[in-house]
Amino acid sequence: MKVFISVDMEGVTGVTDPEDVLPDGADYARGRVFMTGDANAAILGAYDGGATEVLVNDSHWTMRNLLLEDLDPRARMIKGFQKPMCMVQGLDASFDAAVFVGYHSCAGTEGGVLNHTLLGKEVQNLLLNGEPIGETRLNALVAGELGVPVAFVAGDDKVCQEARGVLGDDLPTYAVKDGLDMLVASCLHPVVTAQGIREGVADALRNVARRRPHVYDGEMNYTFEWNSTTIASICECIPGVDKPTPRTTEYRASSPSEAMPVIVAQLLLALQVGQQKIYS
Repeated sequence: MKVFISVDMEGVTGVTDPEDVLPDGADYARGRVFMTGDANAAILGAYDGGATEVLVNDSHWTMRNLLLEDLDPRARMIKGFQKPMCMVQGLDASFDAAVFVGYHSCAGTEGGVLNHTLLGKEVQNLLLNGEPIGETRLNALVAGELGVPVAFVAGDDKVCQEARGVLGDDLPTYAVKDGLDMLVASCLHPVVTAQGIREGVADALRNVARRRPHVYDGEMNYTFEWNSTTIASICECIPGVDKPTPRTTEYRASSPSEAMPVIVAQLLLALQVGQQKIYS
């Protein structure tokens, strides 16, 4: 059994603040340890559940956060920024299951710890055919197109609720913390969460045959709501990207895998614009 594990950071054990997840943050070094611990728990659970091969994708910010030397040596890790498929880089149809660890809720989720969608400052919302979409569903759709089901999601309680809402009430999840506000959570001890993630992943993979890939039929219209008119104007230069309002861009795609590189290209442009001193 081949298992793909996508690991974000905002939803890992003990993390509640930008200081925990950004490279210049005061507690970023500890955040990396927590992130690696949750990733290791998922890897151990995958092998407990019957995995013969595990690929881990570092899916947070610069995507150079996981401590490779501390990971279970049986797993391989994809590390590095500017991946066309972003948080699901390396996933293909040969995998039997996808596992999402350290995930967070969609932008605007009340009580969601560090809630945002893709970029915390530049992106107000990402919509799919008019409905807000978070990173869990965004990545699950790419996996679904490949025929790979999402078997398990770990993060705060709000993303677990979000994941079950879009992927089914029976989706196995594990909450490492309960969100009280965007920067406040009631956290479980790392020893407790390591056991919870490991057991949860193992159980989920033993029953993965019950899971179905998350698929969407028909045209897909991905709409970014930006915080800046400048970002929208620059992103409009990408072929196929339209600007229906001064602060929104749209891209119509026939599949999630077609849309993802265009989404990533817009994010990279938004980051460049975000480094400038602008007011609109």
